Amino acid sequence: MNLKRLYQETILSHNKSPKNFRVLDDCTHEAHGKNPLCGDDFFVYVKVEGNKIADIGFQGQGCAISKASASLMTHYIKGKSLDVVEKMKNCFIESITQEDCSDECKETLGPLFLFEGVRDYPVRVKCAALIWRALESALSTESINKEVSTE
Repeated sequence: MNLKRLYQETILSHNKSPKNFRVLDDCTHEAHGKNPLCGDDFFVYVKVEGNKIADIGFQGQGCAISKASASLMTHYIKGKSLDVVEKMKNCFIESITQEDCSDECKETLGPLFLFEGVRDYPVRVKCAALIWRALESALSTESINKEVSTE
């Protein structure tokens, strides 16, 4: 199967049946990400215990790319240390914005590297990055209900 077809199938599958699409009532961190230009609008809810993501969920609405990005992000970062999550976030942003993504980032992302095709569609980069930027905002302090915009 070629990479483009796998990418399309993954996006469609996670858009139709997203993982962790739920509110966490006992979250320790929360942020709201919104792209007013396209209408993507998601909340991310994170429960941190010790130095790890114990649980994570998201809710909202948006295009297939933004929802699939959120679904896959929540699936792959659950159980990871905050340091690893930070590295994954940085690598994800690098993979969708830079032509020459490092081999280290490709390895760090694993299946999430599939989104690297988004960089060929600059308008879609913000869609894929929105939930990651919301996560970044949520984890930046202990504050609940932080707002992030991709304008």
